[in-house]
Amino acid sequence: MSSCNNSIAQPLIFVLAGIPGLESSHGWFSVPFFLVFVVAVIGNATILCIIRVEKSLHEPMFLLLAMLSVVDLSLVSVTVPRMLGIFWMNAKEISFNACLTQMFFIPLFYVMESGVLLAMAFDRFVAIRHPLRYTTVLSDNLLVKMALAVLARAVAVLTPAPILVKRVENFQTHIIAYSYCAYMAVVQIACGDVSDHIVYGLMVIAASAGFDLFFIILSFGLILHAVFRIPSWEARGKAFSTCGSHLCVISLFYSPVIFSVLAQILGYRMAPHLQIIIDNLYFLVPPMINPLIYGARTKQVREWVLRIFHCQGD
Repeated sequence: MSSCNNSIAQPLIFVLAGIPGLESSHGWFSVPFFLVFVVAVIGNATILCIIRVEKSLHEPMFLLLAMLSVVDLSLVSVTVPRMLGIFWMNAKEISFNACLTQMFFIPLFYVMESGVLLAMAFDRFVAIRHPLRYTTVLSDNLLVKMALAVLARAVAVLTPAPILVKRVENFQTHIIAYSYCAYMAVVQIACGDVSDHIVYGLMVIAASAGFDLFFIILSFGLILHAVFRIPSWEARGKAFSTCGSHLCVISLFYSPVIFSVLAQILGYRMAPHLQIIIDNLYFLVPPMINPLIYGARTKQVREWVLRIFHCQGD
């Protein structure tokens, strides 16, 4: 039960604290946040343009990469501008309905990205285990179904979040000690029994990141099994190379989640500002790094980028 001796009715306006305890450093935090936003937008937009223009890239792996770039662009677009408003203009107030909207869309795109990474792991599994049937199995029709399934799963698991918060009648305060309207941050200031909210939050993690990570690990386990059965060392190296970019992206995407979960299991309590900074990494770093990794490790994309810079140099 939450302590609500001086509770307030459901407020029309919430106040986002930004990064509590480091308010004097908000200006400094805005610099890397802004740079991340710029790099993420330029990088992902470049990936999308290259895949759209180059007909030879209209194959499953690159279409899934385009899907990932769309999700990354959406993710930074719904998070960073609002944070910069807090850091630059002290625009901390957010209406209750706008808070519910942000509460839905930010994790929506995160869960969608997790689903796309699972689809990309399946793509690599088919490419290595069944190379002759690759384009047959991963047809355009299947890719559309996978995209719809990723969207439907995200909407299904996250729709209850704003509904549950909407039903909360009293709050301890109208100040949210966070840089955005995170579901659990709002639940922490709610009055009454919040056990249902906590159970729901754990179910979301299990049904999204937990589910996806399990099958991603399973996919790469089967891929490793198939690779080590290849007699040629050169062929093995090529197979590993095709999975290298994806493994880097997966490690980067899930590492903050695993770190936070392990910290809670082991009973390690981080300082609130450190927890918020790590949580922000969930949404900021992958959209910036993903296009850089795929651009550097994918020959076709790398050649197009070099061609663009060469044309600008002339």
